[in-house]
Amino acid sequence: MARSTDSLIAPRVSPPDLPDVLSPAVPRRAADLLAAEVPLRGDVDLAHSSLEQCRITADAEGVDLTGATLLDVEMSAPRIASLTMRDATVRRLRIVGGRIGTLDLSSARVAELELTDVRVDYLTLGGARGEDILVTGCTLHSLDVPQAELTRVRFENCRADEVDPRGMRAAHVDLRGLDADAFLDVNSLRGVTMSPFQVQLLAPVMAAGLGIRLRD
Repeated sequence: MARSTDSLIAPRVSPPDLPDVLSPAVPRRAADLLAAEVPLRGDVDLAHSSLEQCRITADAEGVDLTGATLLDVEMSAPRIASLTMRDATVRRLRIVGGRIGTLDLSSARVAELELTDVRVDYLTLGGARGEDILVTGCTLHSLDVPQAELTRVRFENCRADEVDPRGMRAAHVDLRGLDADAFLDVNSLRGVTMSPFQVQLLAPVMAAGLGIRLRD
C-alpha cells in the first residue's frame, strides 16, 4: 500500500545546546556573544548581534534583536514589553514562562522555536519563514501570520482572541490545540489541520465567504 502524502508531520524541536558554564556578558549592538549569560534591563539594543549558546534573563521595556542571529538560546520567564526580532535568523530558541507584550518575528527565518507557558499580547510572524515551531500552554491576544510560510507547526493547549492568517502558506500546521475566538480569513487556512469542532465553529464564516445565507 502506498504511503499517504497527507500524514501530519510533527515539529522537530530539540532543546538549546547550552554549556554547563556560562560567562556573564554585557549586551550591546552588533555584539558577538558565545556561551554567555545575558541579563537585559530597560531598553536594550542588540540589533545585528550574534548570540550562540546563550541564556537570557529579561525584565525590560524594549529589546531590539533586528537582524540578529540566535543559535541555541534560552529565555527563562522573561518580562519584556516589546521584543523585536525582525529579519532575524533563529535556530533552537526556547522561551519558557513570563510575559511579552509584542513578539515581532516579521520576515525572520525561524527553525526550532519553542514557546511554553508564555503570555503574549501580540505575536507576529508576518512574512516569516518558519519551520519546526511548537507552542504549548500559551495565551495569545493576537496571532498574526500574514504572508508567512509555515512548515511543521503545532499548538498545544493554547488560546488566542484573534488569528490573522491572510496569505499564509501552510504545510503540516496543526491548529487543533489552538482555541481561537476568531480567524480573520478562513480562505487562508488551506493546508492546516483542525478538529471537526473547530471547523463547525467556522462554518458561518465559510458560508458567508461562499455567499451562502444561513436561515433556520
